[in-house]
Parts: sequence; C-alpha cells; structure tokens
Amino acid sequence: MRNAFENNFIAASRPTSNCAPASWTAAALCHFGNNRHAMKSGRGLPQTKTLRSYGGLSFLLAAFLSITLAGCSKPAADKSADAPEKAEAQTKAGVTIDAETQTRIGLKTEAPAAMQLTPETKAYGRVLDPAPLVDLLMELGRAEITFDSSHQELERAKVLKKDNNISERAFQDAEVNYQQNNAAVGAIFFKIQSAWGKRMAELTGPVIVPPGTPRKPDELLMKFPDAAVLIRVDLPAGERLADSAPSARIVSLSEKSAPVSAVGFDKLPTIDPQTQQQGFLLIADQSQTNRLTPGEAMTAFIKTPGEPVSGVVVPASAVLRHEGKGWVYVQTETNQFVRTEIPLDRLTDHGWFVSENMSATNHIVVSGAQTVLSAELSGGGFNTGARD
Repeated sequence: MRNAFENNFIAASRPTSNCAPASWTAAALCHFGNNRHAMKSGRGLPQTKTLRSYGGLSFLLAAFLSITLAGCSKPAADKSADAPEKAEAQTKAGVTIDAETQTRIGLKTEAPAAMQLTPETKAYGRVLDPAPLVDLLMELGRAEITFDSSHQELERAKVLKKDNNISERAFQDAEVNYQQNNAAVGAIFFKIQSAWGKRMAELTGPVIVPPGTPRKPDELLMKFPDAAVLIRVDLPAGERLADSAPSARIVSLSEKSAPVSAVGFDKLPTIDPQTQQQGFLLIADQSQTNRLTPGEAMTAFIKTPGEPVSGVVVPASAVLRHEGKGWVYVQTETNQFVRTEIPLDRLTDHGWFVSENMSATNHIVVSGAQTVLSAELSGGGFNTGARD
C-alpha cells in the first residue's frame, strides 16, 4: 500500500516520465532522469523550479540511502555476534576434536610409562661381512693340518734317531718341514690378530698341540654368520677404550627394527688413520624376527657410568615423522590436542625414551595420530562430527 506522499510524487512525475515505475524509489530515479533530459533540450520547468526539484530529489535520495545502509548493517552485526564462539575455538593452539569425531576416527590416548635409563654414549657402526674372517679361518685350518702332520713326522724322527734308525739328513728335513709349517700357521694367526683383534685369534686355539690331539676351535666361531654377527662400532673422535669393549644397545636405521642387545667382544688393535676413531667389536645373536645384514648401518648406545636419567617411554604407535622431526599429540583439554616435538635418539624395547617436555601425567594420542596431523596440516580441523 502506498501512502499519500508516494502517490502524489508518482502523479507529479507522470507528465514527463516515459516509464512506469513499480515503486516510489524507482519513480524518483525516473523523474530525475526526465528532468535532466528536459534541461538539456531546453524544455520543461523554469530554472528555479528545476533547481527546487533537484533539491528535493537530493534530499529524498539521501534519506533512501541512509535507510538502506542502516538495514544492511544489522545482519552484519548479527553475524559478528554469532561468531565469537568459533573465533575463540580458532585461537586455541592445536586441533579441536569433539567427542563424536574422536569416536569416529578411532582416536585413543594413554599416559606414557615412566622409566629410568642408564647414561649412554651414542656411536655409529656397521655390521661386518664375515667372509674375510671365514676365509682366514679356513686358511688357518688347512695350515694347521699340514703343520700337525709335520709335527707327528718330527716326533717319529726323534724316536728313530734315538735308535740310530734314521739318517741325519732325513732328520734335518723333518725339522725344517716342521718349522716351515709352524711359521705358516703363525703368519695366518697374526693376520687374524691384526685384523680382528687378539681375542678373535685366541678363539682359534693354540698354535701347537700335542701330536695326535684333535683341534677344537671355540664354538663362537661356528656361529658366524648364521647364528651371530660381528658389529664394528667407532667411538667419537678423541675417546679411547681402557681395556675391554663395552656392551651396547644396537639400533638399526629401519624404523620397524627393534633394538638389539650386543655384547662387547674386543677392541680393535688399530685406529682409523683418517677419522682418528678407535673401533671395537660387538657380537649380536641373530633372530628370526630381526636379522642383521652385513653392511647395514647401526647406531650404538654404549652404557657409561653415572646416575640414571628419568623420563617416559613413548610408544612407537604415537610417534609421527614430519619435516624430519618426531612429534606426538598431547591432549591438553577434553577436545583439544597439541602437537609436541620429541627427540628420536633413544629407542628402547617398548618405544622411544623421552626425558624432556614429557611426563607420565600427560595423555598422548596412540591411535589416530596420523589423521589428526592431516587435519591440522590441511587447516580444516575437526570442529564438528563431520569434517569441515
């Protein structure tokens, strides 16, 4: 329904209007255009009346724009009033996940177990190829057979000499043959000792045994390479071993491999001339589930004297790798999870040992962590039961 003002205004605009306005605002715009056309053509109202008409139209247009802007400003205010809750959620650190979404993605949390770890020194090494050692042992075995035969021959020559049943030349030949074979065995023994250490050479047994006595090498040598492996570890530059080689935990570069306990075997007789690092040998038993391959790089954690370090063990299922670092999600509130960096340098049988920025009172995500990381990196988040 139009009011009296609208009807009078539209009626006044009809004599000069070429359009049929649907509202009084459209009529005002149409009337403004017709008057402007009339001024350009020299027709229409006198100048004074034309100016008055423009003044009135200006007032009406200003009022119309004020009403329109005021009406549009109200929804914006209402929209800003509805947003504080969402804005507050966005300012929180981490990822917000409601209870329904946590159930849907299978998210589970648990507190890490407390643990004390003996101080350790980190060193690097590799699994040695046993082929060179096996070749030396076989060469030594052949030389020992020849030497034992010449030893028995010499003993028989000595008995015959007592009864003057052997010539002096034959006796001398037996002695020379014995000495040559003894030297051959000693040379191979020295090769083993200089390359693999004194203890390895001693495992082969004595160089000379009574004639007719069977040789019995140590059972440890029979384990290579199927049941046991040798691992060479180089100490950090400047560090030296006192006497014996220490035991250590060995960790492979493979993420799925569990730590292996290795027993100290012997320190190597030489130091690397380029790195000036002293090396020592460890022996680790092979297992069906975790077999070590010759040439495989290893990290060794050598036990050192000192007070135990307190910390927690983070399960491997909770650890994420992103940008070359290790991360876990810590639950800070019921629906809030914050990504926290942890060091991945001390792997135990049950997970990663962490002594900083983590305690047994924290709750960490052990299932569904990768899904939470994807949500955080994509920027979508999980603010509702369905992915935003």
